[in-house]
Order: sequence, then C-alpha cells, then structure tokens
Amino acid sequence: MISDFIFGRVLIIGDLLLDCYIHGSVDRISPEAPVPVLLRAKHSTVPGGAANVAMNAAALGCAVDLVGLVGQDSSAHEFRRAIGRQPSIDLTHLVEDPDWVTITKTRVLSGRQQIVRIDEEPSVVVAPAAQERLIAAALVAMDRADVVVCSDYAKGVLSDAVLQAVIQAANLRGIPVVVDPKRRDLSAYKGAQLITPNRKELAAATGLPVGSDTEIHFAALAAQEQFGGDVLVTRSEEGMTLLERNGRMTHAHVPKSEVFDVSGAGDTVVATLAGMISAKADLRTAMVIATNAAAIVIGKLGTATVSRAELSAALKSKIDRDGVIATLAQAQAMIEAWRQHGACVVFTNGCFDLLHPGHIALIQAAAREGDKLIVALNSDASVRRLKGEERPLQDEQARAIVMGALRDVDLVVIFDEDTPFETICALRPDIIVKGADYTEDEVVGGDVVKSYGGRVVLADLVSGRSTTSIVRKMKTAPKTDEPISK
Repeated sequence: MISDFIFGRVLIIGDLLLDCYIHGSVDRISPEAPVPVLLRAKHSTVPGGAANVAMNAAALGCAVDLVGLVGQDSSAHEFRRAIGRQPSIDLTHLVEDPDWVTITKTRVLSGRQQIVRIDEEPSVVVAPAAQERLIAAALVAMDRADVVVCSDYAKGVLSDAVLQAVIQAANLRGIPVVVDPKRRDLSAYKGAQLITPNRKELAAATGLPVGSDTEIHFAALAAQEQFGGDVLVTRSEEGMTLLERNGRMTHAHVPKSEVFDVSGAGDTVVATLAGMISAKADLRTAMVIATNAAAIVIGKLGTATVSRAELSAALKSKIDRDGVIATLAQAQAMIEAWRQHGACVVFTNGCFDLLHPGHIALIQAAAREGDKLIVALNSDASVRRLKGEERPLQDEQARAIVMGALRDVDLVVIFDEDTPFETICALRPDIIVKGADYTEDEVVGGDVVKSYGGRVVLADLVSGRSTTSIVRKMKTAPKTDEPISK
C-alpha cells in the first residue's frame, strides 16, 4: 500500500532539540539523600523536536530540508553528529547563533522507567537578526519543497514574523503547510492547510471540553473558526479525528499496540502526514496511515522513527489471508487506497455462522453493485448477545476464514457491537446491501451512507434458508448408529 505512493521533498522549520538518554540500573538508595543511585550503563543522543520530524520524514523516504536554530556549543556539535546519520536530510539551512543555547533534554532511565528529566534551554529570545536568517533560509529551501511543516515547540523559533513569512511564501507558491501547534491562539497559523493539535492543546486553544466524540467535534469546529483550515486532532489510544474545512468529519482508529513511550509520537504523526501529502494523498488517507505509524513508534523506547519498511509491514501484518481479513484500522487504510483508484465500495454484514445458499446469494448480489466488497462479521460476543449462548456454532476466526475464501469478498472485518453502525461510520462505504426482509429505513447505517450520497440496496432472498432453520433441523434429525459410508 505504501509502495503505491512516491514521497516528495519536505521543508521542516521549527524548534530543534537534542534528546539525550542515560541508561542504567538502580538497586540502592543514596546514603546522602532519599534518592535512587543509578549505575550508568550507556549514553545515547538523538535529534528531537523539529529534527525528530525530519528524521521520521526521511525514514519514510522523503527528501528533507531542515531549517532551525542551534548554538555554537558542544550540544550543537552533538546535534549535528546525531542528525548527520540520516543522509536524506539537508542541513545547509541550519542557522547558528553564538548567543543561543542548543536546547537539550536529558532523560535518566532505569530499565524502561524514566527517573528524571534535565532540560537545558536558552534564557533569551531569538534575536531579530537570527529571525531574518531563518526566514531567508526557509525561502531558499522552499523553492524545491512539495510541502512545508512548521514544528512549534514554543521555544521561540516560530515567532510571529517567521510564521507569517513562511506561510505567506508557501501560499504564494501553492505549497501546502502543515503545523504542529503549541500556541493557544490558533489564528497565528492562518494560511496553513492543516493543524494537528492533540487533545490537551485543543482544549487549551478553545477552552472547551474534549472528552467525548461530540465534545471533540465542537472543539474542532471552534479551532477551525480561529484557524480557517483543516483540523486533525490526535487522541492517543482513541485514534485521530479529522475535520476538513468543508465540514466533513472522519475518525481513524489506532491499531492496538503495547505502549512503552509516547515521547515524539506527535512528530511521527506530522512527518507521516507531510510525507503522504507530498505524495498527493488526500487527508483521510494520510490520517489513516499516520495512525498506523503512531502505533508503531509508541512501542519503541525514547525518541524514535518509523521506517517505510516498518510501516508497510505493519499495514500488511494485521491483514490475513492475502489481505482479506483485516482490523478496522487496516480496513480504513485499504479502502482509502481503493478510492485513490476510483473504486466503488460495497458493504454488507451479518453473523454468517453456517454459510448456506442464502448467504452466497446475498454476497453475490452485493458484489455486483460495485468494485470492492466489504463483509462485516459480528464477533462471537456479539452473536451470543443476539442469538443466545449456544451460538455461534463457529468462532469468529473460522467464520472470517470461510467468508474470506469467497472470490467475491475483498475484505472481512469483525465488529464487537450489536450493530455495524460504528463500523459503517468509520469505513464510509458507497453502498450498503442487505436482504429484502429489511426495509430501507430499517437498515443500520443507511441514513449515514445516504447523507454523503451513497445508497442502500435490498437484495432478493433465497426462501427457506437460514442458519437458525439448519440448526433446528440438526437438533430434530433422528439419531443413527450406522457408520458413515466412505
């Protein structure tokens, strides 16, 4: 899927950080004070802040120009050494200022547990002369950029003057701008295409609650009123929500993963979005891919990157049976890729416990309605709630494998709710197909699909065919001790 996209060149401007890690072990308390004593084992440094965005973009396959401010201190030397490991990042646009202290964050860890963080930051603001040099460097680099990223860590590089100059220049050139914001006043980023606040930043900027989906919706609308462009809200384990300027809202679920460290995850998201935008992907596709990248990076310790190979493998690893059985997040990514090629996506759902001719007729009818067919299966728990404790007769994986083996089925997803409403909202199929024993008004999700121009189709049923009737017949069939003939 990722191989379908050719990434372009990304200009990244923002606050540059050096992330240092001191690793060791603690097995005693100091006699001098009630504090742990760390036996140091190793020390490592990696680029952070806007530089981590650059590292992630380069790891995905983008060519990168990095603009930012460093001092002339030992930390600046170490920063250049650390980021120099990635040859795809052009460092010729870095600005040095002898009065600037290179921002350093040192984390002390025992195993995977962070004990303390030590920060070194400048005590002065960015000088006007340095701001002018930053603007000049950005304008030179912009001549070959496909997308611009403003990575704001509120450390002073993205001043009003720098922001306005960069965004205005990008607008004149028709280059999209993505902003990872830190300011409460989002109007400072007007002119950019997209901002990516997290839940906390959205609440701070709007003064609104951001707990539920509805609250996120209203807060994103308020942010959009300030900013004027597209708003993508990162919501940790709840995924991401995109509010486009046309009012369309889409949610992407994040794949389940073990969380070791969330530091730098926002950088990975912004880098992935920028890379996808540089490859001419639409924002919904970019968001789905970015959720998968975030799921990978939070499983790593410390400031880390996600490579194109890792992302491609992750997108494939949770899809079984040659890409037919998928999680909801994987299905979203697959569907967006289909839509890049103009495919019409059809959806149907059911328990499909014992596959019979009635099921086959429904699947065939659904497949005839479009180019790609998604079948949503009730999970085992969902079937039990609907049909009773004796059902299903086959577990969800067995049912998914059987369904996925049908040549008319392109994708199988399993949902745990009583109805597929949430799945339909997430996947946004063009057509829903159900049996003619329903009316259009009774079809779950039908109103959702119709709201964006889709339609509901009622397929003819094969009379006398149902799993319930088969089970009843099996229970009432006379028992025999005769051996089964071979």
